[in-house]
Amino acid sequence: MRPRLVREASSDEGSAVAEFVIAGAFVVLLLLSVVQLALALHVRTVAIDAASEGARLGARSGMTLDDARERARDLLAESLSTAYARDVAARTVVRDGATLVEVRVDAPLPVIALFGPPSRLSVTGHALVEPS
Repeated sequence: MRPRLVREASSDEGSAVAEFVIAGAFVVLLLLSVVQLALALHVRTVAIDAASEGARLGARSGMTLDDARERARDLLAESLSTAYARDVAARTVVRDGATLVEVRVDAPLPVIALFGPPSRLSVTGHALVEPS
């Protein structure tokens, strides 16, 4: 009697490929999520900086609220896109007896790349008005 060489089919055959695809897709999804979070934080930081810079300019002696609004819009348009510079408002407020220039930026929060629902990100910048 000769021993038969019978190859038994293993139940794990081909599972390495499937595991690689599943793990690879998970890693790519995780990486893209981290990149998207970093982009959203970047947009928020740029919007805060633009609002603050606009408020500082508007608070200078001889400057107007229109100058503050335009400065914030210019910074947003240069750094991100004109879609982020659409809704910028400037006003004068009084807090604890001090007159401040307040610049408010309402911008889309980027959900997928730079696209997202409008006016979901709202930031303000303040600056103390210089005496004239």
